[in-house]
Amino acid sequence: MRLPREGGCGCTGRMATAPVIDVRDLNVKYGDFHAVKDLSFQVERGELYALLGTNGAGKTSTLETVEGHRPATSGAVRVFGRDPRDRREVRPRVGTMLQESGFSPDLTVRESVRLIGSLTGRTDRVERLLGVVGLAHKAGTRVSQLSGGEKRRLDFATAVYGTPELVFLDEPTTGLDIQSRDALWDAVDRLREEGATVVLTTHYLEEAQQRADRIGLMHRGTLRREGTVSELTRALPATIRFSPPAGAPDLPLPAVPEGGGTFLVETPALQKDLHVLLDWARDHGVELRDLQAGPTRLDDVFRALDGE
Repeated sequence: MRLPREGGCGCTGRMATAPVIDVRDLNVKYGDFHAVKDLSFQVERGELYALLGTNGAGKTSTLETVEGHRPATSGAVRVFGRDPRDRREVRPRVGTMLQESGFSPDLTVRESVRLIGSLTGRTDRVERLLGVVGLAHKAGTRVSQLSGGEKRRLDFATAVYGTPELVFLDEPTTGLDIQSRDALWDAVDRLREEGATVVLTTHYLEEAQQRADRIGLMHRGTLRREGTVSELTRALPATIRFSPPAGAPDLPLPAVPEGGGTFLVETPALQKDLHVLLDWARDHGVELRDLQAGPTRLDDVFRALDGE
């Protein structure tokens, strides 16, 4: 699933230009329900920004507003410096891969790409896109006959029709096998080489951890934390997990039993405390089974939001 390079600028990462997305003090209400509360964030040109949230965090309402599908109750939202509801100016520059497609089941794959593509105001070749997503052999197949993974690939093809400057990917790899997932991310990488900005939402936290330049974590309508993976995970202690044998001497570090004979050490000094534990095991001839040590994972940061 490779996008051909056509004079791309190789622009990735954050650049010293006006942000592609600028959200200031956004509020979204549904009657008495306050879904999004005083939310502010920016997405810089060329970066991959992951907006993640627990269920009911307000993420969907935020994205619908940024994508121009919903008006803000208050606050300011700008995409390329314009109101995202300015369809004439903004729409031709944006591609959106929704969590669920709205394709007509009676249209063929080729007809679906051509139809959605015609609405973007961009130009492209349907055959090129079908080759990119591995659906060339399904061009004449009706959408109703596609598998779930094939429909997701069709979603991606319509989102990147004409190589948009800004792409929203909502749960892009749901239903994809490993090979298709790798191919999709390869295509996203090529888009970014062309200078595209990408906004990702996903429940696969490992994808965000591996791919995102920056991550915003929403909880109960607010942006609780934002930063690189390293910045977010440094906010919590690193962990060491292991299972000592029965009858082992007293442990050299404060450890909490987790059940099944496993113990957990939380530490702000991972390297130092890991040395202490390994030296203790060597000196006492102790085998530490299932030893795992590393910085806090993104899912641990996520779980910590509930306790705040």
